[in-house]
Amino acid sequence: MKVLVADKFEKSGIEGLKAAGCDVIYEPDLKDDPLTEAIAASGADVLVVRGTKVTASMLDAGHLSLIVRAGAGYNTIDVAGASSRGIYVSNCPGKNAIAVAELAFGLILALDRRIPDNVTELRGGSWNKKEYSKAQGLYGRTLGLLGVGSIGREMIRRAAGFGMSVVMWSRRFDGERRPITDVEARELGIEGAMRAINIELAPTPSDVASRADVLSVHVALAPETKGLVNAALLAKLKPGSLFLNTARGEVVDYRALAAAVKERNLRVGLDVYANEPASATGPFQDELTALPGVYGTHHIGASTEQAQEAIAAETIRIIRSYKETGHVPNVVNLARRTPATHMLVVRHRDRPGVLAHVFSHLRQANLNVQETENIVFEGAEAAVARINLDAEPPSPLCDTIKRGNADVLDLHLVKL
Repeated sequence: MKVLVADKFEKSGIEGLKAAGCDVIYEPDLKDDPLTEAIAASGADVLVVRGTKVTASMLDAGHLSLIVRAGAGYNTIDVAGASSRGIYVSNCPGKNAIAVAELAFGLILALDRRIPDNVTELRGGSWNKKEYSKAQGLYGRTLGLLGVGSIGREMIRRAAGFGMSVVMWSRRFDGERRPITDVEARELGIEGAMRAINIELAPTPSDVASRADVLSVHVALAPETKGLVNAALLAKLKPGSLFLNTARGEVVDYRALAAAVKERNLRVGLDVYANEPASATGPFQDELTALPGVYGTHHIGASTEQAQEAIAAETIRIIRSYKETGHVPNVVNLARRTPATHMLVVRHRDRPGVLAHVFSHLRQANLNVQETENIVFEGAEAAVARINLDAEPPSPLCDTIKRGNADVLDLHLVKL
């Protein structure tokens, strides 16, 4: 199996893919037309990327069957295009969660104690203990979370260590106002944090903002989350509150955020931006990052050695599974439910041609097989096929299938 790695990737990941029997082509600087050409020339089966865009022309260039995003988000990949071409798209969710949460808390501490400003003045030869002694501290304050996925859960664990209470919203709990239950805490993996601090659900993002001293965004980018943090939500924050975005630039209205910084003295920590440079280095200007009280980092949330090693190991696991079993872990573009309306259940002898007989008659009746599963009984003498169809087969057709092959033992129809 040929694997084209078109982004920076850990050495351990390259070695692991080779150890799995893959022919690895490592070209970390490929993008745009050169990447399209490389996909065509290499004959790669699998493409591994991080932040590199994967377009429709790239999907058509060769015969890719799997794209692995070596990270969590996959908005840089044409997922709809991959789906229409029967190409798997997989990712590595949760593997960078600790790294992002660490950076977010680093920004929170930096904002509260104004650490960058301290350093700048000290380097400039100015001693200003009187000014920089002013800080509220984190203990006893409320951390508001928008999004409680893997990163949000790591934020809760760290909030517990600082003695902060937590109020949170996610699409999973939308509309609910209550403390989380013991069962939910176990499911989220935050039982320890729940024993240490108060953790509550809020019904809306605005409700979280109104109760938070520190508001941190950890939602995935989706049509319903684009622009989630707007002027109306920011207006709910108390003057002087801290605001963090380490998720995606597109989930925040940055013009509204700039206005809130100027008018309501919000203090802001950012790792993501609305218009980031396409390359790893280059000029960058943004009105927001130039404002006093705004600290920015260079979209480095996932960029720790620990996180990259974990992502490399997960990428190896995904590709090894695909190569050895045909199963792809973490697929993001399979249909949650197919258009199938009926299931044809065929109990049959495990003999050549039985299923070919069934499928031939289904094809003649213009019935499309959405999914199929054939389970063999111990001894390999008999099996049961479950065949999901896009319409109901007429009774005469079922009778024809049953009578037309002596190895068909039984047949019945289930409405889905």
